Amino acid sequence: MAQKRVKICVVDGQGGGIGSTIVKRLKEVFQERVEIIALGTNSNATAAMMKARANRGATGENAIVWMAPQADYIIGPMSIVMANSMMGELTPKMAEAISSNHAYKILLPLSQERVSIVGVTHQPLPHLVEDLVSKELKEVIDV
Repeated sequence: MAQKRVKICVVDGQGGGIGSTIVKRLKEVFQERVEIIALGTNSNATAAMMKARANRGATGENAIVWMAPQADYIIGPMSIVMANSMMGELTPKMAEAISSNHAYKILLPLSQERVSIVGVTHQPLPHLVEDLVSKELKEVIDV
């Protein structure tokens, strides 16, 4: 019987730059041992993550609400759990679906919203993604 692959949903909006950086690094490290699903709040974000070689992709509120509970891990900027963030692209239903399910969430401390997280040092995106993959995911994913 085939073993189920770990399912990682990467959620992003607007231009999908953060999500595509995450997808690219996940592919470099885990290759096809995990399934990477790109979930964009808009089609540009999904297309950018698909171009970075996500296995599958979908766009919009229903896709995120449907797929989030099926994920083992959900990754994205912290705004993916904040209703009406990303200039309103991330709806309250999306934020609830992402934050209320069993999946382990790994959030990057990046946001355009009026929110600060105390104790977080500012690092460039490539360093955050490297920490996400090397320190957070590799410790919990055994593939």
